[in-house]
Formats: sequence, C-alpha cells, structure tokens
Amino acid sequence: MTPIKRAALAALATLALTTPATAGSWRGTYEVTGVKAGDMLKLRAGPGVGYKVIVGLPNGAIVHVRSCERIGNTRWCDVSLEAARNLRGYVSESYLREK
Repeated sequence: MTPIKRAALAALATLALTTPATAGSWRGTYEVTGVKAGDMLKLRAGPGVGYKVIVGLPNGAIVHVRSCERIGNTRWCDVSLEAARNLRGYVSESYLREK
C-alpha cells in the first residue's frame, strides 16, 4: 500500500471514529457548551428554528439525548433535561459535548 493510500485510510478511520454514523449513536449524556456569554441554547418544541422556544439552557446544563436527525445543514437532537426529565425538546448538536 502506498503512503498516500495509507494516509487516506487513516484519515477515513479517524473520521469514522469521531463522527456519529447513525442517529442512535448520539444517545447518552451531554453538556451544553459553546453558548455565547449572556445567551442561552434554545430548547425548541421541534427540530428547527421555526419551532417555539420552550426554555433557554446555559453552558453546563446536562441533557440526555434520545436521538438526532439532520434537518438541512443542522443536526437536531431530541433531549430531556437531567434536572427535569419531563422537560423535553430539540437542540442543535453543535452545542453539545459528550459528558
């Protein structure tokens, strides 16, 4: 195998290990992160910005991801709050870090 092919395969393997392949692979506990100071991550009633905002989540909030789906260019995750399991909605996965 040539060095170029070996490097390409290594890059693909790394990408496969760090990128969830299916909605189910997103399940688990995550922390809200990357929200600008003075702002909140919006927990929405559905997967998109057109849905009603239920509540704002600050950096450090812990959520349990049930599933995720791609809508346009954004992956939206169906989550419940650790502190209030009955409070459920959707957030952009861009602001979640695995706990």
